[in-house]
Amino acid sequence: MKSEKEKMLSGELYNAMDPELTSEREAARDLLHEFNTKRETETTSTAQLLKQLMPESGENIWIQPPFYCDYGYNIKTGKGVFFNFNCVVLDVMPVTIGHRSLIGPNVQIYTATHPLDFQERASGLESAKPIHIGDDVWIGGSVVICPGVTIGNRSVIGAGSVVTRDIPDDTLAAGNPCKIIRKLI
Repeated sequence: MKSEKEKMLSGELYNAMDPELTSEREAARDLLHEFNTKRETETTSTAQLLKQLMPESGENIWIQPPFYCDYGYNIKTGKGVFFNFNCVVLDVMPVTIGHRSLIGPNVQIYTATHPLDFQERASGLESAKPIHIGDDVWIGGSVVICPGVTIGNRSVIGAGSVVTRDIPDDTLAAGNPCKIIRKLI
């Protein structure tokens, strides 16, 4: 029988209040609290905290506090990724961010989702879908990225957009819902 964590990581319905998952979220919150209260000049200690929180983060990742996530270990970044102030990543499943991608302030990245059927939703179970953001992507401020979305390499997402569908490589997209405006190349 699968554990709730195994169900979560495979995209099945799972119980988020499972003791193992609750403990892992609490551990992430402790690291985030410490990270979010550090001064910008404390680069050595913040880098160590980020490596604990997100062991698969690339070199030269820069996150402006405050930053929030569920687990941290499901966030995988390339080199030179930048998160501006006040970002939230619900990393119930993997969130992969390519090299040199820029994440604007107040960006929300949600892998977590809930059943559409109200009775199933009332059971307290939830599920998730992974998110992939390519290399050299720029996500504007206050963008919401919904579960299961892929944003292609070198694409730009305009500020305030709600990304509900995949965006191809080399594309400028914006709006609610986010739509392709034009190709960049």
